[in-house]
Amino acid sequence: MTLKKVGILTGGGDCSGLNAVIRAVTRAAAIGHNAAVVGIEGGFDGLVFNRTTELTVKSTRDILTLGGTILGTTNKGNPFEYRELKADGSISVTDRSDETVANFRKLGLDCLFVVGGEGTLEIGYKLHKKGVPTIGIPKTIDNDLDKTDYTFGYQTAVQVACDALDRLQTTGKSHQRVMILEVMGRNAGWISMESGISGGAHIILIPEIPFNIDKVVEKIQFREKGGSPFSIIMVAEGAKEEGGEQITLSSASTRLQGVPQLGGVGQYLADQIKKRIDLEVRCTVLGHIQRGGSPCAFDRVLGTRLGSYAVQAAAEGRFGTMVALKTPDMVLVPLEELAGKVRTVPVDSQLIQCAEAIGISMGR
Repeated sequence: MTLKKVGILTGGGDCSGLNAVIRAVTRAAAIGHNAAVVGIEGGFDGLVFNRTTELTVKSTRDILTLGGTILGTTNKGNPFEYRELKADGSISVTDRSDETVANFRKLGLDCLFVVGGEGTLEIGYKLHKKGVPTIGIPKTIDNDLDKTDYTFGYQTAVQVACDALDRLQTTGKSHQRVMILEVMGRNAGWISMESGISGGAHIILIPEIPFNIDKVVEKIQFREKGGSPFSIIMVAEGAKEEGGEQITLSSASTRLQGVPQLGGVGQYLADQIKKRIDLEVRCTVLGHIQRGGSPCAFDRVLGTRLGSYAVQAAAEGRFGTMVALKTPDMVLVPLEELAGKVRTVPVDSQLIQCAEAIGISMGR
């Protein structure tokens, strides 16, 4: 089909590489198809409230290395369950998807590129079923999307966490302390696993394997008896103790989002360890440092490949799909196969086997 005008939005949490995708979509559409590109501002909110900006080769010229997203994003603007704070303090939830579709049509777009993780892509699929020609582009630092080898943003987050571990190694060894690094990972421990292995962690705790605090302490004591009175622990925010629940912050996520905010497992772990052994324990929470900053080379290339391939798929009229990396190729995956699915670390995976084979404790 002939592409004349396309739209792109970024939804969910931000991550490094989003601007690389925006740039690639804009350049591929403009240079390859002479198509106009409309940036939808603030995720799906931009379609609900008609907030857009023109994207051109010139305006996206210098954004490849820029962190975040020039379009803005939100993880609160689901048009199918749109939450608004009323004057009396209550929350109203309404379906504004018809308005969203109507606004899409008013813009005269041939395609909507939806860049995001599982939740954003599920919304994209629902819009596709309502007649919006949609193509998804996979983004999440958690790398927990099915049907693609990697999502952009993940490798940058792993590198940031690995760099942090390198620094904790030296200070932990100098002071003979137990150093805990809490990283993101609500339901999937990919960041914790790969950055933990690459950063030389001695203990890695992930959501997929509930940890036994006695096993954690046992590993620390084993190292102390062996002449290494310091230990490095990598823990994902969604990790939980055997028989326990994931820890949520008392200052939970905003009421409009309606999703509990995880955090605090690192400090909980530190408190439990202090009760059992006479070593100093320190906890560092990496938080949104993992999301911000310039993307690594891998994510720049992956974002560019995904963006340009998405435009090719749109020109071929292959809507209702997500572009994905199946090394070394780019492929298309039906969005319906992704709806509601999260890819976690298999507990019998070679990655975990590798960690345990070289002496890393998984807390079990």
